[in-house]
Amino acid sequence: MTHPVKYPFLSLADANLPYLDDMRRAACRVIDSGRYVGGPEVEALESELAAMMRAPHVVAVSNGLDALRLTLRAWVAMGRLAPGDEVIVPANTYIASVLAIVDAGLVPVPAEPSELTMNLDTAALERYLTPRTKAIMPVHLYGLVCWDPALVSFIRANNLLVLEDCAQAIGARANLPGLFGSEMAGALGHAGALSFYPTKNIGALGDAGAVITHDAELAAMVRTLANYGADRRYHNIEAGFNCRMDPIQAAMLRVKLPHTAEENADRFARALAYIREINHPKVITPAIPQAVTDHVWHQFVVRVTDGCRDAFMKRLEELGVATDIHYAVPPHLQPCFAGKLPHAPLPVTERLAGEILSLPIGRGTSVKDAADIARLINTIDL
Repeated sequence: MTHPVKYPFLSLADANLPYLDDMRRAACRVIDSGRYVGGPEVEALESELAAMMRAPHVVAVSNGLDALRLTLRAWVAMGRLAPGDEVIVPANTYIASVLAIVDAGLVPVPAEPSELTMNLDTAALERYLTPRTKAIMPVHLYGLVCWDPALVSFIRANNLLVLEDCAQAIGARANLPGLFGSEMAGALGHAGALSFYPTKNIGALGDAGAVITHDAELAAMVRTLANYGADRRYHNIEAGFNCRMDPIQAAMLRVKLPHTAEENADRFARALAYIREINHPKVITPAIPQAVTDHVWHQFVVRVTDGCRDAFMKRLEELGVATDIHYAVPPHLQPCFAGKLPHAPLPVTERLAGEILSLPIGRGTSVKDAADIARLINTIDL
């Protein structure tokens, strides 16, 4: 039986509604320009992103996965990583993080998250360290910054390359400066990967992504690999790919990028309404972060304990509340990796995968909606 949806999980039409007139003008600008690959729109977006991220180099690319894999491929091409090197990555991340590592001929080492933050358990990283560990990929999952003194100490002590998966955390800021002084998530380590998939806090009208870095040589190599491996026209110095961002996407993002802080603040208000109003013995809400800016709430993820998550999700559906799970199956249990990805026991990851539930938090959900959903949650008897 299909139940009417009173509270949809996400409406992309609502997400883009405040920007429609400017987006239409931007689209016409690109059409009239006659420049449909690369060009001024992409260059302007890169410059604007660099200023926002407080990092000197940005390379706009085709999507978030390509931002990750091009960076790792670039480090291999530059001799900073070699096939077989190990990369520590959170075990509960989206599969793109692991796909990028495998694509570069590197070995993903899944590490357990903290139950409190659902980001990497930075106090337990030593257990994953081997002589082959050369890099780490912190993931700012759900929009919460993964950057603290324990992580920085571990990175410095072991001379690791740091590639941040910042697909869900544009505009978030760490409480501790990064390796090069910027406090912006995505610019804390040696490189960061952004995704502008339409569902993100700042989304394009299709796939798009970007690499952020403080390293001019890395930026040049990423740009080369993304453009068929060419450093100039018809001069291919690497066996590269076609991973360029389209100018129409750059133009759409340039409309929305100046509103990042506003979008994130709106999400924080909805998250706060949930946290204040949810009072259910089997629902664990996320911890309130130390600062408003260190969590941008790409998803609002609660935990439903005692094996009740699926029944809870069904009951919410009956009450008209659409939900989702990010993510029900961790990468090491996906069919493509099952039995093929060596890993230590991951009980926390697997337990969380059976408990997590994402509630609506996008622009189509008002603060009142969040409070109303919370009160519905409180009525559920399981």
